[in-house]
Amino acid sequence: MSKNYAPVTANVVETTRPTVAGADRHPAWHALRTLAARITTPLLPDDYLRLANPLWSARELRGRIIQVRRETEDSATLVIKPGWGFSFDYQPGQYIGIGVPLDGRWRWRSYSLTSSPAAPSGSSRTVTITVKAMPEGFLSTHLVAGVEPGTIVRLAAPRGNFVLPDPAPRSILFLTAGSGITPVMSMLRTLLRRNQIGDVVHLHSAPTQAEVMFGAELAALAAGRQGYRLRVRETRVEGRLDLAGLDREVPDWRERQTWACGPESMLTQAEKVWSAAGIGDRLHLERFAVAKAAPAGAGGTVTFARSGRAVAADAATSLMEAGEGAGVQMPFGCRMGICQSCVVSLVDGHVRDLRTGREHEPGSRIQTCVSAASGDCVVDI
Repeated sequence: MSKNYAPVTANVVETTRPTVAGADRHPAWHALRTLAARITTPLLPDDYLRLANPLWSARELRGRIIQVRRETEDSATLVIKPGWGFSFDYQPGQYIGIGVPLDGRWRWRSYSLTSSPAAPSGSSRTVTITVKAMPEGFLSTHLVAGVEPGTIVRLAAPRGNFVLPDPAPRSILFLTAGSGITPVMSMLRTLLRRNQIGDVVHLHSAPTQAEVMFGAELAALAAGRQGYRLRVRETRVEGRLDLAGLDREVPDWRERQTWACGPESMLTQAEKVWSAAGIGDRLHLERFAVAKAAPAGAGGTVTFARSGRAVAADAATSLMEAGEGAGVQMPFGCRMGICQSCVVSLVDGHVRDLRTGREHEPGSRIQTCVSAASGDCVVDI
């Protein structure tokens, strides 16, 4: 869903450095960023680093899109070379935030990584995300059909608990539908690289065979590895998979560790079926949640206390987006209300949670990525 910024006013040069997501897990990189910041004050380190390499940044993770590879008619894989500070120790199944410059502003979304962290090391290492264009998804459509190789993007550190352990369980069931296959693709590629494909059953649903993402790769894997059994269900002909009849598809499903990702209806039924069988602890779910916008309100002027900057924002624009539009360096992580990296204090006024509609009072700690102005407000950044 696209949103437009109101006119921006700015008077003070911003020199406040934000919290870097993942700094606690990568202290060496964080120390280098801190040193760069001290050396280059009062200018930002990026003022110097970007002259040498646009992927170098002292305050954020960046990457370059080096290839856009079409998977199906409405999906594509983006091959991204991360810049300075990115760590490849992510776990298969995690997602990453990506910010893309579009129409004069940065637009952010999170997508599952489809690459494997077990890939060979080296200076040419890349990560991949695979995006399905959605009718209501302005950014997803651009990433599939419009973004050009060479585009510099911003990255948020990999996150998420829908992950595959190492070593992998003895027997696995992957239950996916549509673009829900994306995090599982990272898992499959990792199992292959680690030579851990022992007993894997994969049930995948798609409207037609032509709409199966990674179709050729999955078929080759099934043909070449006896331990990987693939069953593709064409829902336009066969209808949706009814998990109540799972015994016919996978008789030993109760004994397997299961990772499921797909439409909410499928996941809800999976929870009920696994719970009824008394094995809820063997089911691992990933939901591609879409935050619901709160009812329209008045918006207001958002003042960023430490920077001295202010911007008029409507009631559908997050404080994070408003701040970035005004040139304020906002701390961020997942950008979807999960990681808590963006939490700041609300000094004055009221803000509204875009997911629930709940209003927060002055003195509250708020998440800037999922909060919008409900009248004029002041935040401590």
